[in-house]
Amino acid sequence: MQTKARALVVMSRSSFEAHFDQDRLRRLAGLVTLDEPCWTDDLDSTRSRERLARAEVLLTSWGAPALTPQRLAAAPRLRAVLHGAGSVRDLVGQEVWRRGIRVTSAADANAVPVAEYTLASIIFAGKKAPFLAADEQRAYGGWGSVTGYGDLSNFRRTVGIVGFSRIGRQVVELLKVLRGTTVLVADPYADPDEVARAGATLVPLEDMLPRVHVLSVHAPETAETRHLIGAEQLRRLPDFATVINTARGSLVDPEALAAECEARRLFAILDVTDPEPLPADSPLRHLGRVMITPHIAGSLGTETRRLTDHVLDELARWVDRQPLRAEVTAESWALGLSA
Repeated sequence: MQTKARALVVMSRSSFEAHFDQDRLRRLAGLVTLDEPCWTDDLDSTRSRERLARAEVLLTSWGAPALTPQRLAAAPRLRAVLHGAGSVRDLVGQEVWRRGIRVTSAADANAVPVAEYTLASIIFAGKKAPFLAADEQRAYGGWGSVTGYGDLSNFRRTVGIVGFSRIGRQVVELLKVLRGTTVLVADPYADPDEVARAGATLVPLEDMLPRVHVLSVHAPETAETRHLIGAEQLRRLPDFATVINTARGSLVDPEALAAECEARRLFAILDVTDPEPLPADSPLRHLGRVMITPHIAGSLGTETRRLTDHVLDELARWVDRQPLRAEVTAESWALGLSA
């Protein structure tokens, strides 16, 4: 009988409680050998180092300490890191790839609620619902009292998707629910045929901007994409357009966006900001044409169990020496595509 691999769950206590109910703990215990307790949020104590030294696979999520070269040196048997969240950029580094440790991410599963949140935001943007709700002069007066908000419609609108990422692709798919919508994608690395099969058209960003009623940002965070949507890009958007950002706050210039919204030209729905949280004196916090939510688009509550199931499925494949379906490579990690 083959000895089961030894695993260690590494994440914050709140993450562990969100990820694992009794059924999922039983499934985990059926796949690997676990210490008691099976979970830790510390990799530096003497006890944790003893457990790390025996571990062949780590199941990680939010709150996991970074796998620094020093910590990896204490894990000579480690062969796989299965991450139950999105990006692994802050978790792993070059030493992981040098040692040939395999890494997977639940980013595909985590993309589902973000794409759903984005679809809801696009629909609300079409009707300008969040902004009218914040306008006491018009919120209770009926649709006939609404002026200065543009066309309150979700029919035959044009939506721009910046970044054909895993989330961007899902948003394109979900937008099929809005009949008559034209979907444009701007991404220098995307395949035009693949974009077309998803139901959108690939165009340069500068050509997209003047045409869209909603601009939704889904690009990775890199040095090159900082303030990808800046003052020049925002000026090219038509009046009454809405900017949606569920990716990373740094992709949109906050000062330029605040200026356009304060001028009563654009609207914004932001689940991420730069910095996060915004300082109390940020103008974005006090504008009726801006809706800000506290980074809630990703997996929360019961959505987290979807990530757990993804990790357990990958673990089962790893145990059975089957191909992993969500492996992160050194190349995709370097390009920021593991987010």
